Amino acid sequence: MAAQPQNQVLLLLLVISTIISMVVVVVEGASWCVARSDASNQALQTALDYACGSGADCTPLQSNGLCFLPNTIQAHASYAFNSYFQRKAMAPGSCDFSAAATIAQTDPSYGSCVYPSSVSTAGGTITPTTQTSNNPTTPTTTTTTTPANGGSGGLTPGLTPPFPDNSKASLEYMISSILVPLSILLVLTLIFQPM
Repeated sequence: MAAQPQNQVLLLLLVISTIISMVVVVVEGASWCVARSDASNQALQTALDYACGSGADCTPLQSNGLCFLPNTIQAHASYAFNSYFQRKAMAPGSCDFSAAATIAQTDPSYGSCVYPSSVSTAGGTITPTTQTSNNPTTPTTTTTTTPANGGSGGLTPGLTPPFPDNSKASLEYMISSILVPLSILLVLTLIFQPM
């Protein structure tokens, strides 16, 4: 008979841990993709060019934009990486940039520079577009972002990634989404275990 109270205590602990796991998944739903502080300026510039040329909204990084200051490669890359990440619906692999980026659980927004935290606030899912022109002499305009601390700057539309896109960005969410059902299964097994 002494085993039954131990099972009840174990069951109670499992129920509590399951509830905590579910709360963590809900509370930690927002995440941002930012530049790693140990990434080189060259790696950040290459990745910034790729992000801006592949669908990130880099308009706020222009000289009259809300996120232009501080005018550093680190700040500009962080905003561009996050815009790309959110527009890709935080898909696994969309926050890697050749290991120049990482996932942050703390909102990196500052002042009037607001980092999107979802697909809807980032302007929706990006879709491939092709530029067509009947007149080959029509000049096309590109906008450049040149950091104050150096770097070549610029946007390079069509640049293919010079790196594999194999981020583990959503690993923590996959672990949580696996942990919750397993905890529930374990609780149910203990509840219906013959005594």
